[in-house]
Amino acid sequence: SPEERPQFPGASAEFAERLEFIQPNVLAGIPVYRVMDRQGHVLRPSEDPQVSGTGAPGTGESRQVTQVTPGTGDVPPGDSSHTHRGCGQVPPRAGDIQPAVGAAYAIKRADASRAVVCYFGEGAASEGDAHAGFNFAATLECPIVFFCRNNGYAISTPTSEQYRGDGIAARGPGYGLLSIRVDGNDVFAVYNATREARRRAVAENQPFLIEAMTYRFSPKSPFPMDFPPRFPWIFPARIGHHSTSDDSSAYRSVDEVNYWDKQDHPISRLRLYMANRGWWDEDEEKAWRKSSRKMVLEAFEQAEREPKPPPRLLFSDVYLEMPPRLRRQRAELERHLETYGEHYPLQQFQK
Repeated sequence: SPEERPQFPGASAEFAERLEFIQPNVLAGIPVYRVMDRQGHVLRPSEDPQVSGTGAPGTGESRQVTQVTPGTGDVPPGDSSHTHRGCGQVPPRAGDIQPAVGAAYAIKRADASRAVVCYFGEGAASEGDAHAGFNFAATLECPIVFFCRNNGYAISTPTSEQYRGDGIAARGPGYGLLSIRVDGNDVFAVYNATREARRRAVAENQPFLIEAMTYRFSPKSPFPMDFPPRFPWIFPARIGHHSTSDDSSAYRSVDEVNYWDKQDHPISRLRLYMANRGWWDEDEEKAWRKSSRKMVLEAFEQAEREPKPPPRLLFSDVYLEMPPRLRRQRAELERHLETYGEHYPLQQFQK
């Protein structure tokens, strides 16, 4: 009867008369939504986003080259070292999740009819910031889409050592997040899920969680394995390492890497889809590779002619007003370079 239902605040449940702990594997795994199979065929026509075949393959090689050299064409202020793949510093894991929730709450308060999308990996989801962010987003009903790219590894830590539950999407209902798991190697599944989550987040002021299942891929380079020799992190061959300080061969087998590269690569799947539609063929592939190689080589030549930014920019663009400790550090660096400048290639830097 209704009178016998539990009235405890904070949970919705029925009474049980048998002592029984819930097993972590008692429920079937959350299904993986997809639009295409691995051969690029659409499985259900109603899920096809009906994209046109007039677009060209992505550009942006010139911008990426200026980021990793880096020169004055891409000035790296003190707060953006994580955007430069040649830099050893990285931002805190999950550090963007809570600020993203705060931005979404501000949007809600302003009734701005917008939403925030926050991207992170499954390794970041193990941080406390992620749990706090999920809970705040749910309880405050913020218009935000949490997009978790689960590629199987948090640098060198496999998912089997990160968690024992059913991935990240399974956590969503516990926080009150509308959740879905998608095939992250299926560009249309990702597009459909993100578009719908964004639409509903704006319309309903609700947080959403998308878990995209994939593998750690790097761009499929149109260049030989040893190109470019001076900056190998720009276009890692096939499936790459996490960073320049990482050797993934220490924890990933050759067979594992080859499977994902040959059997289930997202770029290969999209290419098959385009070929099935008559939008792409081998001749166009060869022409694109040739033009892309030329574009990157020209961008390298231009970027290498640019002087490096002045060292003082290491301390800029972090605080509105530079605190005393940073002013002291900057002055110390200036004195050091004045005294020992002949030991540094200062001629390569802007004054």
